[in-house]
Amino acid sequence: MIRYTITHVTTYDYTEPVSLCQNVAHLSARDSTRQRAEQPVLSITPEPAVIEERVDFFGNPVHYFTIQEPHRELTVRAEHIISVSVEPPPDPATTPAWESVRDQLNWNRGAAWIDAYQFVFDSRYVAADARYARYAAESFTPNRPVLEAALELMARVHKEFVYDPRATTLATPVAEVFEKRRGVCQDFAHLLLACLRSLGLAARYVSGYLSTLPPPGKSRLVGADASHAWASVFCGDIGWIDLDPTNDQIPGERHVLLAWGRDYDDVSPLKGVILGGGQHVVKVSVDVCPDPPELGVVG
Repeated sequence: MIRYTITHVTTYDYTEPVSLCQNVAHLSARDSTRQRAEQPVLSITPEPAVIEERVDFFGNPVHYFTIQEPHRELTVRAEHIISVSVEPPPDPATTPAWESVRDQLNWNRGAAWIDAYQFVFDSRYVAADARYARYAAESFTPNRPVLEAALELMARVHKEFVYDPRATTLATPVAEVFEKRRGVCQDFAHLLLACLRSLGLAARYVSGYLSTLPPPGKSRLVGADASHAWASVFCGDIGWIDLDPTNDQIPGERHVLLAWGRDYDDVSPLKGVILGGGQHVVKVSVDVCPDPPELGVVG
């Protein structure tokens, strides 16, 4: 088990005063079978006139807050303490045939299957398409075990797509990512979802953090870690298995879960509406510090 202290700071600088803003923040980590999250500390400047904590449709903790005083800067600081413990994944060859999982999603009325079924359908950023089905079919051959096929698909995305932060924005559609073969973790997660859903499988988007390692002999840099995103595929009675196409691996102890949904829009760390503001610049800093720190680590 690894225990992390995580600090996530988002700052908006506006060219004109904002008179009113209403925001939704997915900045509180959820508990799961792989991690335990302590109550986070959420600091907001200016101080909100109203703030409420709820649980959203997907079971993620979420904060709603309103600022009613004029401001040119908004800072949201979330501090978490999260313990992560990951069990070895199942043998991919022992998972059921992918067609069996696909077909059961249409008729199985077990609680886990009903919950998974909602992740078969199109969402705002992810729509099924014959192009993605054909691409996925190279890995999802007849009667192949679902996890075995999904791992191969993930490896192909990792190999054939280039990580390029300059290639896309939050608004870049999956079709453009598929065509240009470039993007970032969010894009690769959306692409994997599109491929899996185009075959009729259930797949969900996962947001979280990735603890990075410094080069040998170097100290870790505070704030050098990153928000991250990956996908998760439903494997029938075995349950959900996470897939990180950016790094071609099943997420382990360095992956910290924040929230999950149908795509990025469901679990965006911070979004809202404002009155005024003009243009703005946003700065995000994330620090994921193991506790106790690893050898050679500072900060």
